[in-house]
Amino acid sequence: MAKKVTGSGGKPKKVRVPGPAASGKSEPAPLASLRERIDAIDLRLVELLNERASLVVKVGESKRATGVPIYAPHREAQVLKNVLSANKGPLGNRAVEAIYREMMSGSFALEQPLRIGYLGPPGSYSHLAATRHFGSSVAFEDLHEIRGVFTEVRRGHVDYGLVPIENSTGGGIAESLDAFLDGAGEISIYAEVQLSVRHCLLANSEPKDVRRIHSKPEALAQCRGWLSTQYPGVELIASASTSKAAQAAAEECRLAVSIGAVPGSAAVGSELAGPIYGLNLLFRGIEDNPNNVTRFVVISRQKAKRSGDDKTSLMFKTADKPGALVEVLNVLARQGINLSHIDKRPSGRTNWEYTFFVDLLGHQDDEGVARGVAEAMQHCRELVVLGSYPRSQRIL
Repeated sequence: MAKKVTGSGGKPKKVRVPGPAASGKSEPAPLASLRERIDAIDLRLVELLNERASLVVKVGESKRATGVPIYAPHREAQVLKNVLSANKGPLGNRAVEAIYREMMSGSFALEQPLRIGYLGPPGSYSHLAATRHFGSSVAFEDLHEIRGVFTEVRRGHVDYGLVPIENSTGGGIAESLDAFLDGAGEISIYAEVQLSVRHCLLANSEPKDVRRIHSKPEALAQCRGWLSTQYPGVELIASASTSKAAQAAAEECRLAVSIGAVPGSAAVGSELAGPIYGLNLLFRGIEDNPNNVTRFVVISRQKAKRSGDDKTSLMFKTADKPGALVEVLNVLARQGINLSHIDKRPSGRTNWEYTFFVDLLGHQDDEGVARGVAEAMQHCRELVVLGSYPRSQRIL
C-alpha cells in the first residue's frame, strides 16, 4: 500500500507502508484460495444435504402410510456399502461411515423420532455402542438392566433395544442369553454392532496424584498389566459398572476440592463417561488387549429383511438321545451352512439340560438356511429362530 507525502522541493513522494501481508496478519494467497474453495464446497454440501433430507421426509411419509419400520437395517447396510465402495480417499472409510451414520440419525428424526433402550447407566459401553450406531439425533433411554431392555422393547415403550451378547475376551453375556430364553419368539434380533472396547483412565487430578481407581472388576482385570506397571501401589475399588465407577470418582474429587485437598480418585471407563460425569481424560487405550471387542445386538418387535450378507441366530434344545447335537450340526453342514458362533446356557428348569445358541451365515429366508432349519427341528425338542440380520462389517 502506498501513501503520498511531501518530499524535498514540495513534490509528492510515494512511501510504501506495510500492508497486512507484510505485517504477517493475512494468509498466504494459496491458503486463502484453498479456503475459499472449501467454503464454496460447504455451501454445495449443505444444499445437497437438505435436498437429501427433503427426500427422507417423503420416505418417512410413505413408511408411516404403509406401516414399514422407520429403521431398516438392510437399507442401512446397503447405503453404507454403496458409499464406502465409492470412496476413493483421502478420507478413510471409518470417517465416511461415521459421517453417514450421523446423517442417517438425522434422517430418523425427520421420519419419526426413535427411542433406543440400552443397558445403563449413561456412559456405559452399551451407551457408547448405541450412540455410535444410531447417532446423536435419537433419544436414548437408560433401562438399568438387560432384562429391562427386553421388557420395554416387548411392551413397545422403546422402539429398539441394544444389549451386549458376546465379548472377544470374556465370551457370551449370560444375562442376555438368559433374557432370550425367557422371551423366545417375542423379540427378534434386528441388527448387530461391534464395538472396540477402549478403556480410559478418567480423573480430575494429575496422573501422579491418583491414589484410588474405581471400576467394574472385569474392566480392572482387562487393564491389569497396565495398572500394575503404572500404578502398582494404588487402591483398586470394585464398582457395579464402569459408569458407577466414574460417578464415584467424580464425587470423591468434588469432596476433596471442597475441603482443600488434592483430588486422588480416578475411574477406568469409556471415553463417553468423562464429559457426562465431569472427569478429564488422563489416558486412552489402557486395556492390555487392544483387540478387545464387544458384540451387541439390536432387538426389535420386527424382523429384518435380507441384505445379501446376513447372519441368523438360533436357540434350540436337542432331543434327549445320544448324538442329538451332532445330528443338528451335521444337518446344517450338509446344507453348506457355515456356523460363526456356538454357546450354551443351562435351561434353568432341569439339571444338566442345556439350551444352545448358534449363529450361522445366511438369512432364514435363504433356501438353504430354510431347509437346514426345518430339518434341524426334527432333532430338537424346541428350536427358535431369534432373528436374521445384516452381518456387521466394521468395528466401531
